[in-house]
Order: sequence, then structure tokens, then C-alpha cells
Amino acid sequence: MKEITSSKNEWIKTIKKLHRKKHREEMQEYLIEGFHLVEEAVNHSAAIRWILVTKRGVNEWKEWLEEQDTEIIVLVSDEVMKSLSDLPTPQGILAVVGMPTISEELKDSFTGSWLALDQVQDPGNVGTMIRTADAAGFTGVIMGEGAADIYSTKVLRAMQGSHFHLPILTGDILEMIQAFKTQGSAIYGTELNDEAVEYTSIEPQQNFLLIMGNEGNGVRQDILDQTTKNLFIPIKGKAESLNVAVAAGILMYSLKK
Repeated sequence: MKEITSSKNEWIKTIKKLHRKKHREEMQEYLIEGFHLVEEAVNHSAAIRWILVTKRGVNEWKEWLEEQDTEIIVLVSDEVMKSLSDLPTPQGILAVVGMPTISEELKDSFTGSWLALDQVQDPGNVGTMIRTADAAGFTGVIMGEGAADIYSTKVLRAMQGSHFHLPILTGDILEMIQAFKTQGSAIYGTELNDEAVEYTSIEPQQNFLLIMGNEGNGVRQDILDQTTKNLFIPIKGKAESLNVAVAAGILMYSLKK
């Protein structure tokens, strides 16, 4: 097993760059941290490049590590792990994972239930909505313009491995709406106005696109103009609005047949 003890090691410095979006995109790789996420990556055949683990981690997950490819496991010092981690107390294991490739056929023939995020910027909200889409049995998620990067550490922690379970596409929501319409799928936006309908008036179904918008501004008007219906959730108490991730959860479970 290869061992690295210095955080000044050039290879370690290269891995550390994966905390920045620019370098993730250039290298087409990202970091995951913690045993749960690394185990999920292995269980769902993610493209794991390297597993870095401390001596404490080797002792804690010895049997599991023995089942993995020893060629990709690197023993690192606590100093190295701390330099790579963004947690106050590192768990002692992280992995470098290759970004998945998405089938062009999937992009051209949307069927099933999909969630689209239009400029949703809070990492916790983005991760929670993807995790909820996974739990609700959605087919996939579309990340529109201005949405938080799903490979940032905060989004990864909030997703809890759900990005290994369903496809997540990045692209122009307006363009993808046309692909959904070609398939005969309904398009639902979220907006409170005179033409919007209460979400409970929509029957559960198999094929649709649900679009959730920015925390402050909602879904962009040019997208709302292309929807089948715009939905709202009635507020029965004194709160002005619902958190976007909570609203998405309510709508996803209500709409999905």
C-alpha cells in the first residue's frame, strides 16, 4: 500500500485543487469524504480513482478495505487528511471519483418524473432536493443555469450519495422543456399568481417535469411561460413562504404516481 505523510506532496496538492470548481471541471474528478459516501460510490460502481485513508481508518474499516482494489488505496497521515478535508474533524477516509458521463439518448428522450432546479443556489437546498427526488423514486434531476455545483462538498454531504442513484444532467431548462413536450410530458412550474392552481388539484402521474426556482426570486418568467400549469402550496399559518426544499418535497410526493 502506497503511503504519503506530507501535505506538501505534489500529488496531494493536485488532489486538494478539487475543492475548486474550476479544477473539478478541468480534471473531471471530485472528492467525497466519509465512509458512507465512499461505500455508496463503491456499491454503485462509481469511477473511483483513489481511496485515501489514515491508519485509524484502516483499523476501523479493515475488512471493507481488504475487499477493495489495493492498487487504488493510499495510506496518508493525519496531517495529509486534515489538509484535504473541509470538516473540523475528518473521518479518516476520502476518495477521488471520476465524474459520470450521461448518455445522449437519455437527453433526447425524457420519460418518467424529473426535477429541474432553476438558479437554486443554496448547497443545502440543492442536496436535500436531489436526495428527496431519489427517495420519491424520481427518474432524474436537471441542474439549470445558476444552480449550485453538485460536486461541492456541501452539496455532496446533503445528497448523502443520492447522486450515485439517479442521473443528474446540467443544461438549459428551456431547451429541455421542449424535449419533454415532444414526449407528451406535463411541465409544472411553481408560482403564486391568479393563474396558478393548488398542487392537490393535479392527479398523480408517471411522466412530468417539476421545476423549482431560486430561493428569493422563484422560477424565471420565461420558463414559467412554457409550463403546462404553475402550482402553489397554500400557506395556512402566518409564515410568508416555505423553504424551497420543503416545497419540492411536498410537490414531488404529491405528483409522483
